[in-house]
Amino acid sequence: MSTTRYLTGITTTGTPHLGNFVGSIRPSVAASLTPGVQSFYFLADYHALIKCEDPVRIQRSTLEIAASWLAAGLNPEKVTFYRQSDIPEIPELTWLLTCVTGKGVLNRAHAYKASVDKNTAAGREQDDGVTAGLFMYPVLMGADILMFKAHKVPVGRDQIQHIEMARDMAASFNHLYGEHFVLPEAAIDDHVATLPGLDGRKMSKSYDNTIPLFSSREQLKKLIGSILTDSRAPGEAKEVEGSALFQIYQAFATPQETEALRKAYADGIAWGDAKQILFERVDQVIAPMRARYEELIHNPARIEQTLLAGAERARALATPFIRELRAAVGLRSLAQAPSAAKPVKSAKTALPSFKQYREADGKFYFKLVDAEGRLLLQSAAFDAPKDAGQAIAQLQKDPDALQALQARLVPVAGVSLSDAAAALHALAQAAAA
Repeated sequence: MSTTRYLTGITTTGTPHLGNFVGSIRPSVAASLTPGVQSFYFLADYHALIKCEDPVRIQRSTLEIAASWLAAGLNPEKVTFYRQSDIPEIPELTWLLTCVTGKGVLNRAHAYKASVDKNTAAGREQDDGVTAGLFMYPVLMGADILMFKAHKVPVGRDQIQHIEMARDMAASFNHLYGEHFVLPEAAIDDHVATLPGLDGRKMSKSYDNTIPLFSSREQLKKLIGSILTDSRAPGEAKEVEGSALFQIYQAFATPQETEALRKAYADGIAWGDAKQILFERVDQVIAPMRARYEELIHNPARIEQTLLAGAERARALATPFIRELRAAVGLRSLAQAPSAAKPVKSAKTALPSFKQYREADGKFYFKLVDAEGRLLLQSAAFDAPKDAGQAIAQLQKDPDALQALQARLVPVAGVSLSDAAAALHALAQAAAA
């Protein structure tokens, strides 16, 4: 059976909450036990530096997240569990990737564009407050993924762009220096639950509406008691749609238990009684893990030992691979006899490529970019991914269809329709060859 590598990173900037458990920790622990899967889990503390300038918080978050994953059942003997900053090969690979990544690609990264848009709306210089770390974030993420030749990267739909960019970096490097990298794919699970927080919005530390995963029993009861509900009185039927309390319960209960609470809502259960049911159900799941978590959190040396052992396992792969990459780009010992260089294609011969993606508005788009990341063609919004896919297929099959599809395109500054047509014809010729 062939082995598929999965890789997941967790940024060390906060305390894990129930939403993290349901959306990431629980499904990832389950996935790590799947036959034929090799799992890599890392604490992304370099990434944390981009958004957090509190050293104490980063250290504490690293401890809490590591303890949470281990308490939830992650077995460090069966997975590679490590801290990003313990792998010096990752920042070195980041630099190698920086040298093959077009600035135009990074200009379109969602996080950077959001910062620019915010500054523009406020009348400030567009890069005001933007660090090079924020701008280069996608390259570091690309290094995380490509270092361990991950096949699948579980992400939310808002992170798909980063996986596409990692693929572009890998393809650019492979094109120049030979086949070294695996091109990763995003693994999207639309069934993973997203929990609402105390105020009904998505549970997030950004909204300060979270329920910490390993709250004490007393604190858990108090927080659940503060979940926002409507003013319907006991005996009055209640709606499960939009009920944060019901959605959280559903994520922890069996289907039979969920149906029982649904009926209780229809029968007019009092909010206080519903919150008590939720508290008991969540605590039933968390209590056994809480004891393990408390044991771990008070023994940081043990967690440190676990992470260093994981780093040793990770570096057993990273060290020889970075040595291979250094040799590929020409960073070699002068005492070593020069080996025959592989013929390197001119970057100018690299073909343009289509990218299909989903934006925050829920609509689907595609674009055509050249080998340097320059935008040649940009679509307008499509309601369904298959519609965008059909338009791409039509252009790939018949470049002259560009005129017919012009109404579904958005003008690109500095690029004429003839430029895009030339790129499409080059693609068609390559396909025919």
